[in-house]
Amino acid sequence: MNGIINIYKEKGYTSHDVVAKLRGILKLRRIGHTGTLDPDAEGVLPICVGKATSLCEYLTEKEKEYEADIHLGIITDTLDLSGEILESNECNCSYDEIVDAVNSFQGEIMQIPPMYSAIKVNGKRLYSLARNGQEIERKPRKVNIKSIEIIEYIEDSKIVRIRATVSKGTYIRSLCDDIGRKLGCGACMGKLVRTKSGVYVIEEAIKLVDVENAVRNDVIAKSIATIESVFGMPAVRTLAEFDKRVKNGNYLEENMVQSKTVQKDDAYIITGDDDVCVYLSDNSFAAVYRFDREREVYKPLKMFI
Repeated sequence: MNGIINIYKEKGYTSHDVVAKLRGILKLRRIGHTGTLDPDAEGVLPICVGKATSLCEYLTEKEKEYEADIHLGIITDTLDLSGEILESNECNCSYDEIVDAVNSFQGEIMQIPPMYSAIKVNGKRLYSLARNGQEIERKPRKVNIKSIEIIEYIEDSKIVRIRATVSKGTYIRSLCDDIGRKLGCGACMGKLVRTKSGVYVIEEAIKLVDVENAVRNDVIAKSIATIESVFGMPAVRTLAEFDKRVKNGNYLEENMVQSKTVQKDDAYIITGDDDVCVYLSDNSFAAVYRFDREREVYKPLKMFI
């Protein structure tokens, strides 16, 4: 069993909980997640199974989309509603001011990670230090808020619901806190839902109970995406006499593949892309290679056989 399952992580589970439960359901050890979601958060959590576990790092790099509630006027130690309330302030901002503040964070920004996070400093998790009452200086990190918009404003409750597409390493809690600071009243994050992770969307995500039922009914294969589907890139197919080179992880010259043609739904088109999926002559997926334009050869990037 090799591939990716688009799991809908429910509130109350950690990402590690999901992995542990799936190991029991699928009776497999080689399972990994692709980006931590807090226990109170829910939504898309792609899970890699079998040989696909080598994709975990690759998928973690992909951009994510979230919907989050910003509670204006509330400041907590964790930057979300799960924490201790430090301040409760009046929020007299107009809607136009809120829109301007939210929009001002679009693009590349410097963000300070929250103390309650899994980042390691000197070998210790920040959240472990925070639980012991310690707060240390964190270096700002560059992140990219690729898009951000207000999708609802509940004026009576002073709740702003946003949708944001962000780069790896972005903390939505910190983004909510920064927006509150910009408005001068403070803010924290409430509900958080990850609606997209790379190519995986919430509409196609399944819950753990769905996985259990699929295994019981012997239809789990329908819920597992193939490894190569992750990449969304063109592919080349080796000539039969050069299959062994791929299996041994060797480079490929251009004359060893099918004229830089790409297999896509059994049709072949020309490509000049640097990264390609490599199939053996029997059309079985084998690896991802990168074309070295200087040497004019394909070099192995990640092997799956």
